[in-house]
Amino acid sequence: MSVKVYKPTTPGRRKSSVSSFSELTKSKPEKSLTISKKRSGGRNNTGRITVHHRGGGAKRLIRVVDYKQNRFDEVAEVMAIEYDPGRSAYIALIQYPDKKKSYILSVDGLKVGDKIVSSQKKTEIKTGNRLPIQFIPAGIPVSNLEYTPGKGGQLIKSAGNSASVMGVEGDFAKIKLPSGEIRNFPKICLGTIGQVSNPSFRNVRWGKAGRTRHRGFRPTVRGKAKNPCDHPHGGGEGAQPIGLKHPKTAAGKPALGVKTRKKGKKSNTLIVKRRVNKKRK
Repeated sequence: MSVKVYKPTTPGRRKSSVSSFSELTKSKPEKSLTISKKRSGGRNNTGRITVHHRGGGAKRLIRVVDYKQNRFDEVAEVMAIEYDPGRSAYIALIQYPDKKKSYILSVDGLKVGDKIVSSQKKTEIKTGNRLPIQFIPAGIPVSNLEYTPGKGGQLIKSAGNSASVMGVEGDFAKIKLPSGEIRNFPKICLGTIGQVSNPSFRNVRWGKAGRTRHRGFRPTVRGKAKNPCDHPHGGGEGAQPIGLKHPKTAAGKPALGVKTRKKGKKSNTLIVKRRVNKKRK
């Protein structure tokens, strides 16, 4: 996949680029594998905004993606590589021997006509195959990784991401995640061989505010530009600092560089090495 740059015919075009979508083989989704969903605009069931800066955007059809792939030992054929408006990665349309179709997350290098298989036993180490991480050799990139056995892929699902197996000890396998964190996973958890598709997505420059609005994001206002009743950073005459010892969220919780993971969380024992926070410049 590559990034396409247009001639700077307008100010917005000058700084923008788009994905070339050269890997896609089908333009319209499989109708039986799509659903419609009413957009909430960041509001909960009582109408209060719980996720800010959401609203508008282009209409989308949600693709029903199979994260579990629990039709074990059945060889499926890749029928198409498609675009999904709800994620940065591409999806693959696969067909099983009984002609049933489903969507899965596509990995980089997967092509139409490829045969893939999901298994709970040791199987071929091949791009697109899905198997328990205890059977994956060290250093092999893994994606769509389960955290709870049988629950389906929960981690490493965005474009270009991958983890790597570092080794197996007892009932657990050590996995190095994209953040740099090293964590123990139950060795029977399933993972897909390969890096998530569309790795060049991170190089796309949106160029203008309108393209971000089309994605469903509304403008973000700085806390210090608000009134005191709306944000802890608000108030003051002219350009004032926040007037606090440390930054806070709109709800008053510490922000920017503060650890948000709960102390004493049960899964803390599974973390071998914490990720390193990059200093904000």
